[in-house]
Amino acid sequence: MNTPRIECPSCKASLVGGIFNLSSLAPCPNCRTPLQVEVFPALFRPAAVGRQPEAVMLEGESSCFYHPQKKAVLPCDACGRFLCALCDCEVGGQHYCPTCLEAGRTKRKIKNLEKRRVRYDGIALALALYPVLCFYPSLITAPIAIYFVVRHWNTPLSIVHRSKIRYVLALIFATVEIAGWVVFFYFLANHRNIHG
Repeated sequence: MNTPRIECPSCKASLVGGIFNLSSLAPCPNCRTPLQVEVFPALFRPAAVGRQPEAVMLEGESSCFYHPQKKAVLPCDACGRFLCALCDCEVGGQHYCPTCLEAGRTKRKIKNLEKRRVRYDGIALALALYPVLCFYPSLITAPIAIYFVVRHWNTPLSIVHRSKIRYVLALIFATVEIAGWVVFFYFLANHRNIHG
C-alpha cells in the first residue's frame, strides 16, 4: 500500500505526523498556517494478510465504511474510505473497497483486473495495409483507419507493453492512400476537361 499523503490546504505541502491529533492548533511546517488535523489511526496502519474484522473498541478509532460496527484497518487506495479486513480487496499491492473494485473492473481503471483488450492499433494498421493488395477498398478503409488512430490514440494498447508505432504506420499509410485517391480524382477530372 502507498503511504497516504496529507497536504496543507493552503500550500499543499506534505504534513508530517507530529502535527496530527493535537488538542490545539499547530503551524504548517512550510507556510506556518495554523492547522488542526485529526487523523484516524487506520489511515497509517499497514495491511495484514488474513486479518479478521475487529469490533470497534476504542473511542477515536475509525470504523469500516461498509460495516460501522467493525474496526477499520486501512483506507481504500482509490476513494479513501476506511475498510475493515473483510472489505479490503487487495489487487497488485493496492487495496480497494468493493465499490471501487467493481468500478475499476467495469470501467477498466484497474489494469491488473483486465484479462484482454481490443488492440485498436492492429485494427488501424490492418485497415491501412490490406487494401494495398487491392487499391479500391482503400477509398473506404483509409478514412476508417485514420478514425481508429485518432479515436483510440490514448486507449491502452495491450496488457503486454507495446509502443504506438502501429498507430503511426497506419496513419502514414492511410494518409498516402487518401493522397493517392485525391491525385487520381484530380487527374480524372482534368482528363474529362481536356477531352470534354
